[in-house]
Amino acid sequence: MKRDTSASLWREAQKCLAGGVNSPVRAFNAVGGEPFFAASGSGPRIQDVDGNEYIDYVLSWGPLVMGHAHPAVVEAVRHALERGASFGVSTEAEIRLAERIIRHFPSIERVRFVNSGTEAVMSAIRLARGFVGADIAVKVAGCYHGHMDGLLVRAGSGLTTFGQPDSRGVPEAYSRCTLVIPYNDIEAAREVFDTYGEDIACLVVEPVPGNMGVVLPESGYLEALRDLTKWSGSLLIFDEVMSGFRAGMGGAQARYGIKPDLTCLGKVIGGGLPVGAYGGPAEIMGMLAPQGPVYQAGTLSGNPLAMAAGLATLEALEHPGVFERIEQSMTTLAEGLGACAKEAGVPVYQTQTGSMACMFFNENPVRNYEDATQSDTQRYAAFFRGMLERGVYFAPSQFEACFMSATHSVAEIDKTLDAARQTLSELE
Repeated sequence: MKRDTSASLWREAQKCLAGGVNSPVRAFNAVGGEPFFAASGSGPRIQDVDGNEYIDYVLSWGPLVMGHAHPAVVEAVRHALERGASFGVSTEAEIRLAERIIRHFPSIERVRFVNSGTEAVMSAIRLARGFVGADIAVKVAGCYHGHMDGLLVRAGSGLTTFGQPDSRGVPEAYSRCTLVIPYNDIEAAREVFDTYGEDIACLVVEPVPGNMGVVLPESGYLEALRDLTKWSGSLLIFDEVMSGFRAGMGGAQARYGIKPDLTCLGKVIGGGLPVGAYGGPAEIMGMLAPQGPVYQAGTLSGNPLAMAAGLATLEALEHPGVFERIEQSMTTLAEGLGACAKEAGVPVYQTQTGSMACMFFNENPVRNYEDATQSDTQRYAAFFRGMLERGVYFAPSQFEACFMSATHSVAEIDKTLDAARQTLSELE
């Protein structure tokens, strides 16, 4: 495939954008080669500025569950824009989207909209600290909750040590309020809570991590986290920015039967526009200003365009059988990719929950971040490049999720598996 226009734009971008991008993964550093520049998308496909077309399994990193430029979403946003892009006062659409979220997430009684997943988690942790009256936040290694200073940390040297900054520019004082534990390790969680107990405000976790690849919770793990937080008087925060309306219509919490204290959402509820939300019981959410003493605000929070796109997306997703068909399509793809890899003699570990999945180039099971980092990233990079040349776009990193939409047909999946069979057979 020729990408001359993309190559030219990439040179221009590096002269005016920091690193040439507005989000690091877009630079394709993890997979090599130069990034392409998107021109348009329709249904399950994306087109670049050189006219190349790709079957898209990134889908803007998850929100496009109904595919690119879904007619109902386009019409809803167009209608909202004609009436005004932003008012700085409330609109009815905020109420209607909140009602839909509450309908699907029984743990949520009140919602607060924000503009990103990062902002949702940041605000939920502040709320938890204000409600509990403690400072420490416990996070899980490999779970990404956005780029807020207090959570952009890596594990310290021992199970009960505080985290270390994972980026320059993050003061150590911030990370001293964060403890980091491994995923799927109940004993490590118990040790932290036994040691710090009443000083812990919250434990924040992706119930199904999607930012170290898709890693599934082992039996009893999420239940143990729920028990530990109840025992210590701290709050359990589920970051379902990625898994909300992806692991299931009620998120991972519905799929695994766990009721968190606070839930963070994003991606799908914006239908492709920037949005985030957090919610929980009325008692906890009542601590937020203007009702309570915990302050959080945002001029564009709940903006009419994002609310319209989110409403249209959820309405389409709620049609009988739609989510089930998307999940079945993902199962067909995931099982097919696993079979192609086995046929080619390439060891992989395949995971899936709902409409999100991951193929780890790893001969061993992946149960946490440490396991994930043992994957063959060079082989994945070669797989990515081979698939891209054959017109299939997977995430430009081994440590990301693959997403399915309602518009991916049998034909797209068959073409994807044909491309995978050829690509995998060429890997060394």
